[in-house]
Amino acid sequence: MTPPAVFTIGSVGPLATAQDLGRPGFAHLGVPRSGGADLGALTAANRLVGNQASAAVIEITMGGFSARVHGTALVSVTGPATRVRVDGHDVGSHCAVSLRNGETVSVTAPHRGCRNYIAVRGGFDVSPELGSRSTDTLSGLGPDPLRVGDEIPVGDESGAWPAVMVVPPPQPPVTPAVELTVRAGPRSDRLVDADLLLTGSWRVNPASNRIGVRLDRAQHSTDPALEHRDLPDLRSEGVPLGGVQVPPSGQPVLFLADHPVTGGYPVIGVLTPSAVDLAAQLVAGDSVRFVVG
Repeated sequence: MTPPAVFTIGSVGPLATAQDLGRPGFAHLGVPRSGGADLGALTAANRLVGNQASAAVIEITMGGFSARVHGTALVSVTGPATRVRVDGHDVGSHCAVSLRNGETVSVTAPHRGCRNYIAVRGGFDVSPELGSRSTDTLSGLGPDPLRVGDEIPVGDESGAWPAVMVVPPPQPPVTPAVELTVRAGPRSDRLVDADLLLTGSWRVNPASNRIGVRLDRAQHSTDPALEHRDLPDLRSEGVPLGGVQVPPSGQPVLFLADHPVTGGYPVIGVLTPSAVDLAAQLVAGDSVRFVVG
């Protein structure tokens, strides 16, 4: 029997982690869902190589990733359009690519966007914790972020061969600002005028990560700020994935996959699932607008 292929990590860029669909159902223990920040891109990568939905992939933040395969493998890279190479030759993203023994696959930073996903047929066989192979950057559960020299075997979570082996990459936004669809949150009445979230545009703060995306008004912007009403402090309460929480500074925070499960500031909106995927691809300096949907 042929042993499973093994990938040796050659470079990891700013951050590369194993991710799957996460750990839903443990919020009462203080454990966030974690999993892929952009689940749409993660599941597309698995579909392209015929994996089960639960298979683990590698989430690559801002490119700089490479790995050499020992054995043969079928891989795909999704997320924003980016440059994918095998032994220095461009092969394209959003398609299934076969690797021969000893070849190196590399992923560069996308021109626009933040996170790419590389899947291998069978999935990456890192150790699960609480039923998931995801790295949780908030609680520390799951495997450590990948390091140069790590060796990751290929698992056995493959299914039927896929009907298609190419998907179109997501189209870049047609407007300067990324539009995020939001629904009303449970604590809108805690702000003087929560509808001001929908007014004008917001700018992504560099202090953003898998936990949340922090937003500011652009420098010299005349768009109005969000203000809390003069009310007693809230008790800590559960907060959802995609929640739009407003701290006293008036700078909204969009909760992503590794968000805390409770918070004491008002949640005035909740992003739709597709908007959560868009938010996961924001980088510092991006412009954002909110629309009701």
